[in-house]
Amino acid sequence: MRRAAEWPTLLMLGITYAVWGVATVWISDISVFLAIVLCAWAAAQHSSLTHEALHGHPTRHTLLNAVLVFPPLTVVVPYLRFRDTHLAHHQDENLTDPYDDPETNYLDPAVWDRLPAWRKALYRVNNTLTGRLILGPVIGQYSFMAADWRLIRAGDRRVLAGWFFHIPAVVSVIWWMASVAQMPIWAWLLSVYLSLSLLKLRTYLEHCAHDRTTARTAIVEDRGFFGLLFLNNNLHVVHHLHPGVPWYALPDLYRSRQAQYLESNQGYRYGAYSEIARKYLFRAKDPVPHPLYRDGQGR
Repeated sequence: MRRAAEWPTLLMLGITYAVWGVATVWISDISVFLAIVLCAWAAAQHSSLTHEALHGHPTRHTLLNAVLVFPPLTVVVPYLRFRDTHLAHHQDENLTDPYDDPETNYLDPAVWDRLPAWRKALYRVNNTLTGRLILGPVIGQYSFMAADWRLIRAGDRRVLAGWFFHIPAVVSVIWWMASVAQMPIWAWLLSVYLSLSLLKLRTYLEHCAHDRTTARTAIVEDRGFFGLLFLNNNLHVVHHLHPGVPWYALPDLYRSRQAQYLESNQGYRYGAYSEIARKYLFRAKDPVPHPLYRDGQGR
């Protein structure tokens, strides 16, 4: 039976806010560099906790979960838009689809063919790990906002509401930085960008094109710093198969059925993020045009 409150998640949330607050108010007076590092970690950790919230954690109450992650430490993604697009992403039969998966980096080959050479070059660089870490936050945010702007112009009130309710959340963070924090604004903005870059490490190869649905989702068996930072979402196929399971239960679930999960995803596995860096730091793992997309029918 599910508990009324999940204390490991609440504890992690409290630690995250405390680190961010201390870094912005006191640590920056000692070391701006350390403040940037801590704020980047806290904002990325908060994004992982926000992911937990939209999946129904740490309480049974949807509104309370949203309130608990109300201050958007990464600033740029509205909670309601993250929730809607991410839950759409969990329609696993659409994973990696250039149109139906909101989180894919693949493009329709027909769209790719029409792009100017400079954009193709930019996207190719973005498909290396170095490019994704440096350029990915800008490219991803631009693509996300451009898609939402098209929906708003087409009359989608739900998307508009998502951005409208994001305003007071962003104002709360700006108020803190302007009225309470001692951290220089440039340093805080740099920490926000670094936090988005950290998140791009997790999403870099979470999914790949494959005819078999479950083989599109990766396992990264990293139990160290990044495993905690990503709240075990690096065990990604486990999360996709059991999206309601809280983060701290995923490792035991994976260990208990490891062979089953690796058979399910056809061995799409990495031992750690250091292995991913060695293989793809300057080399693209995937092409930008979806290799299996065929006249709107490929998935």
